[in-house]
Amino acid sequence: MLSTLQEHKKAARLSYLAVYSPYQFKIKEYRDFVLSHYAKVFYAAGMYKEAAEGYKLLSEVNDSTNRDEINALIEKQITHNRIELASINEINDKKEEIAKRQLERQILVRNVFIAGFSLFLIFSVVIFIQRNKIKKAKTLSDELLLNILPHTIAEELKLKGNAESKLIDMVTVLFTDFKGFTQLSEQFTPQELVAEINECFSAFDKIMLKYNVEKIKTIGDAYMAAGGLPTSNQTHAQDVILAALEIQQYMANYKKIRQEAGKLFFEIRIGIHSGPVVAGIVGIKKFAYDIWGDTVNLANRMESSGEVGRVNVSEATYELTRENFNFEYRGKIAAKGKGEISMFFVENKS
Repeated sequence: MLSTLQEHKKAARLSYLAVYSPYQFKIKEYRDFVLSHYAKVFYAAGMYKEAAEGYKLLSEVNDSTNRDEINALIEKQITHNRIELASINEINDKKEEIAKRQLERQILVRNVFIAGFSLFLIFSVVIFIQRNKIKKAKTLSDELLLNILPHTIAEELKLKGNAESKLIDMVTVLFTDFKGFTQLSEQFTPQELVAEINECFSAFDKIMLKYNVEKIKTIGDAYMAAGGLPTSNQTHAQDVILAALEIQQYMANYKKIRQEAGKLFFEIRIGIHSGPVVAGIVGIKKFAYDIWGDTVNLANRMESSGEVGRVNVSEATYELTRENFNFEYRGKIAAKGKGEISMFFVENKS
C-alpha cells in the first residue's frame, strides 16, 4: 500500500506539472483529461490540500464539479491539520516533560554534590583542626620531654618506651653550691629566695647550653651538670671548665650589681672532676636522667673543698686540660671520705 501511495504521489507531481505547463490548454482532450483527474490524483496520494485546489480549478473550468466533494476534501484537510497539530502539541508536551525531568535530575545531582562537598569540607576542617591540636600537643610533649632528658635519651624513650642505663668511660662532672645558703635564705622572703635562685640557675642553664654541657639536676642550692654524655666526646673536660669559668664571671658581676644596690647576694663555689659514670633514667613518675659513681662523689668533694669565687678541679681534670688553661696547684687537700687529693684552681690563659 505504501508503494501504491508513492506511485500516486509521482502521478500527482506529473499532474501538477501538466496543469501548470505553458502548453496545458492547447489540446482540448489532454486538458479535459488532466482537469477531470487532477484532483483525484492528489486525493489518492493523500495530498488533500492540493486535491482541494484541483477541484477548485476544475470548478472554475467546469461548473459540473461537485461542490460537496470539494468541501469534504477541505474538511479532511482541516481534520488532517488538526491531527498533525495535536501530534505536534503532544510531542512538545513530552519534550517539556522530559526537559523538566532532566532539570529536576540536574538540580538533584547538584544538591547532592553540594551537600557532599559541604560534608567533605566540614570533615576536612575538623580533621585539620584535630591534626593541628595533636601536632601542637606532640610538640609541647616533646619540648617538655627535652626539658627533662637529653635529646638522644628522649628519642630512645619515645621509640622503645624505655632507655637503657649505660656506663660511660669518661665524663667531666661539675658541682656548684652557694656559700652560707641556709643562713642567707632566712633573710629573704620566700618569693625573693625563689626568684634569686631562679635567676642564677636560669643563667647557668644558658651557659651549659652554650658549651654543650648537660644539666643533670638541682638539689636545693646545688647545681649539677656533666660534659661528655649522653654521647661521648673528646672535649668534655675543656667544655665544662669553660662553662665553670663563665659561671664564675657571671656570679662576680651579679655580686657587684647586688652590692651597689644594697641588696643581699649569693657567692659560689665550683668543683670539677673527670672519670667514669653510670647514666640512666630513674623512676616511673617524674622520672629524671641521672648519673652515679665515684666520679660524682669526687666532683662534689672538689666543690666542698674549694674556695668562694674559685673553680677547683681534680688532678684527673687537670691532666686532660693542662695545655688549655692556667692552673694553680693547691697541693693535697683532705676530702671527706676520700683522704688527701691533689687539687688545682683553674683560670683562663691571659
